[in-house]
Parts: sequence; C-alpha cells; structure tokens
Amino acid sequence: MAVETKFVVVRKGEEKMTFANKKEADAYDKMLDMAEAFTDWLLQHQPALEETQAETLGLLIAEQKDAVQHILRTSKLPEALPSASAIDHEENDDVATATNTKKSERLKPPDSQTPKVLCFRRFCLRFEEGVIP
Repeated sequence: MAVETKFVVVRKGEEKMTFANKKEADAYDKMLDMAEAFTDWLLQHQPALEETQAETLGLLIAEQKDAVQHILRTSKLPEALPSASAIDHEENDDVATATNTKKSERLKPPDSQTPKVLCFRRFCLRFEEGVIP
C-alpha cells in the first residue's frame, strides 16, 4: 500500500484545491488571500458592484498579478509570452549576435527597461571601460 501526502487548501469550510506539494498549496492560498483583499477593496470603492462580480474580478486580478504589476509599472499591456521553442531560438540568436558585436553594443539595454535598470547598466559599462575607477 502506497502512502500519499496531499495538501488541501480549505476556505470557509470548503475544499478549494488539492496539491501534491506544500509550496504549490501555499502559493494558491496566498493567491486566494490576495483575491479576497481585491474583492473587499472593489466592494468598498464600487458599492454598486454585485458581490459575485467583485469576487470574479478580485480572483482575476490575483491570478494575473504579474500582468497587473507590469501594467502599473509601465502603463502598457504586457506582451504575450513566447513559446518555449521561441525562447530557445532567441537565446541561440543572442549568443550568435553577442559573439559578433562589441562589448558596448552588447550591453546596450533595450528601450523597454526601466530608468533604474538603464542607469545601473550604464554604470556597469562605464566601470568595465575604466571610466569609473
């Protein structure tokens, strides 16, 4: 007889989801906490909103927190995630390009990066070139 350990996320006496490991269960529980906080916030600021709509929106915002954070940081929609094969292909292209370019060109950041990252990269580039002792 095999023994299996299962981690069950329970909310208000209701079983929400079962997981094989604790890390995934904790992450899901945290997401549900976030969804509940968003639901309460939505109901507080939009009293005309029905509770089921607020719960649905709260869950959506919590599930898509990375996209929401990106929008809040950049005021732009995040790009669609590329497939795994596209990522591998891009990495191979980056390696080939990096071997054919100068160091300063390789370290040039893309336009989509935040100003803090740009400043840090410029500092590193200047430090490597010996401009900054």
